[in-house]
Amino acid sequence: MSDTAVPGPAAPAEGPVGPGPYRITSFTCHDVRFPTSRELDGSDAMHPDPDYSAAYLVLRTDDGFEGYGFAFTIGRGNEVQTAAVEALAPYVVGRDAEDLGALGREMVHDSQLRWLGPEKGVMHMAISAVVNALWDLRARRAGKPLWLLLGEMPPEEIVDLVDFRYLTDALTRAEALEILRAAEPGRAARVARLREHGYPAYTTSPGWLGYDDAKLRRLCEEAMAAGFTQIKLKVGADLEDDRRRMRVARETCGADFPIAVDANQRWDVDSAIAWVGALAEFRPHWVEEPTSPDDVLGHAAIARAVAPIPVATGEHVANRTVFKQLLQAGAISYLQLDAARVAGVNENVAILLLAAKFGVPVCPHAGGVGLCELVQHLSMFDYVAVSGSMENRVIEYVDHLHEHFADPVVIRDGSYVAPGRPGFGARMHAASVAAYSYPGGEVWRSRG
Repeated sequence: MSDTAVPGPAAPAEGPVGPGPYRITSFTCHDVRFPTSRELDGSDAMHPDPDYSAAYLVLRTDDGFEGYGFAFTIGRGNEVQTAAVEALAPYVVGRDAEDLGALGREMVHDSQLRWLGPEKGVMHMAISAVVNALWDLRARRAGKPLWLLLGEMPPEEIVDLVDFRYLTDALTRAEALEILRAAEPGRAARVARLREHGYPAYTTSPGWLGYDDAKLRRLCEEAMAAGFTQIKLKVGADLEDDRRRMRVARETCGADFPIAVDANQRWDVDSAIAWVGALAEFRPHWVEEPTSPDDVLGHAAIARAVAPIPVATGEHVANRTVFKQLLQAGAISYLQLDAARVAGVNENVAILLLAAKFGVPVCPHAGGVGLCELVQHLSMFDYVAVSGSMENRVIEYVDHLHEHFADPVVIRDGSYVAPGRPGFGARMHAASVAAYSYPGGEVWRSRG
């Protein structure tokens, strides 16, 4: 952990402040890790022993507000991610953050830091942590949940967030404005519907590879009883094991219940096609991450070969440019953006607009540490102000680690309840940060 700060008076904030003069005076990043590998929570064919972790950022202002963000990792290397976040402190400390479009582009296009990508990997994820913390700060200052703050913005302001570099062959500023203006008339009604009914979710909790058949069956039953209308199973380590587990899930859930499968990048193109063919009798709702997230043409070839089984990907897609190519190539039927991998809210707005332009539904990746808390806001904003639709759309839900957050997600009848408290949902309890900080926190000291 390190803290970068400039002197400045701190006064308690009283109610919503909104735009106004202020300075960010403190920038503190923590290496926080949860030992989820003990119970095999999060285990899949490529990541058998994850310790869900976060490079967790806290910003403070001279008028008493705070903003929170993080980059999600799965253990080793979180110290590298934390250092990358800290490298961005000079862009933030001593400044206000009212023009988040411009500030985000400054960080993405830093003439030296961009060499570490460009626009991918640890540095890009660090930008996500900072941009998301700045949006959390803005929403807290405005006294609104982020989904509503974004959903009420004029189309011109939303478009100003987007970096159109590398996108204009697929999406222009004028086209983005047209999409947003077309959705304006129904905004208020969609806000009311979200507040009343929430946003549909699906659960991955039954499907981790480390679970035995009895636990899989029990968790499938519990998911249906809780109102979920879709589940997902991890696959890709052993074909006969996958066939057995799919059979258990299908027998438990019924013939028509949507069961997606997720290979977590395990296969080459040919083996993906063969493996999905061997699972076809169980009618997968989609096959997720069948091969390398960078292999656009490979995804397109798989999509053609396994049709009508849809292909989905996105949680490891590095940036808006790769998403653009996946859409242009017809390689995906579902786009699975991640709240903390690309450069934060700004780039995810661009990705939502691309998906709307190509008519591909967005079903975000979640789980991990706090990803459910964040991504619900992006889907709800999409519904209110971009796509205007929930058709064929669900948000992933994983029942892990929510107790460490001050504003945890609420699931009711298989749907995300629309957040009502200000912010982006990223604030962790101070006691959790202290106990799980690595390597000095109590949890890690007790492990020896």
